[in-house]
Amino acid sequence: MATSTTKISDVIQTYRPSRKFPAPGNHYTSIDFDDTGEFLLLSRSDDTIQLFNTKAGQHAKELKSQKYGSALARFTHNSTSIIYASTKVDDGIRYLSMHDNSFIRYFKGHTGRVTSLSMSPSNDQFLSAGMDNTVKLWDCRSPSAQGQLEFESPWLTTFDPSGSVIAIASPPAQTVHLYDYKNYDKPPFATFDLLNTEQTFSASHGQRPAQGWTGMEFSNNGKFILVSTNGNGHYILDAFNGDLLAYLHRPSGSTGRLAPGDELGDPGTTASAYMQADATFAPDGHFVIGGNGGQAGLLVWDLRDVVADGNGMTGATVIEPKWDLPSPKPAAVVAHCPRLNLIASADREVVLWVPDADAA
Repeated sequence: MATSTTKISDVIQTYRPSRKFPAPGNHYTSIDFDDTGEFLLLSRSDDTIQLFNTKAGQHAKELKSQKYGSALARFTHNSTSIIYASTKVDDGIRYLSMHDNSFIRYFKGHTGRVTSLSMSPSNDQFLSAGMDNTVKLWDCRSPSAQGQLEFESPWLTTFDPSGSVIAIASPPAQTVHLYDYKNYDKPPFATFDLLNTEQTFSASHGQRPAQGWTGMEFSNNGKFILVSTNGNGHYILDAFNGDLLAYLHRPSGSTGRLAPGDELGDPGTTASAYMQADATFAPDGHFVIGGNGGQAGLLVWDLRDVVADGNGMTGATVIEPKWDLPSPKPAAVVAHCPRLNLIASADREVVLWVPDADAA
């Protein structure tokens, strides 16, 4: 396995599946590494949460949440404690100790389905967004919300790497708003309107305006924002002025999977759950790794020319995948672990990827 000191650019094209864990009949809907990279956490459409030990390459634990359902499972900064959103009974958020499978705290207040959970990288606070048109700020130590924003369709939230900026996206409005974390109750200091951006690619690449945005994240240096979609591509924005730097085209087309905010189908069907983003930055911010639509394997987009230039471009740069990483299975959710240079992906089975020297 490549170490944390291995340059991503030297191995990115050599990642190959090393472990596979099938889950017949069920879909994984969210994915998250703990701070150490040793553990991987996934929500699954059968109302379970699955824990894997990545160092051992083994499944570690199954946590059942049949009564309340489960979505958007996230590690806190303690690898034995997680938060996740309810999908049944109420729209609460649950704080669970995996050590003894007991609830530490309940966070109640949302009156609509929770579509986003984001842990602060610097402390025990986290953001939630829901279909009740609110964004709430919480502290793991208190059951009451620390603050709230009224916001039309705030399906996605994220923190920048420093924890000082929060981003809130409204896919129906095609906007991304940036707030000072310490002054979240003040108006946003920046608003990025992606209407013209999406219209640009609706004709040339079949990207329907406002087609499901599935995720949003900052690059590790805080300079770029990735807005992933379930359509024909993803967007790379300049995090300072909102300029579109690149459109990451996915030749295989849309995924067919639901996005946060989409209407859900009957329980037990493939349309009963929405998926977290199937694309993510590599730790150096020079590459994006993502699913290949409904097809098998992973795609890698090379951003190095865009990153070096860093200028907003009229019409933006359309980037095709540079590498297609082979796998017999598709990927609905994708995450990269910087500490171990490990990629994890999942749809109906979890796949762990490591660099393969023979593939260089």
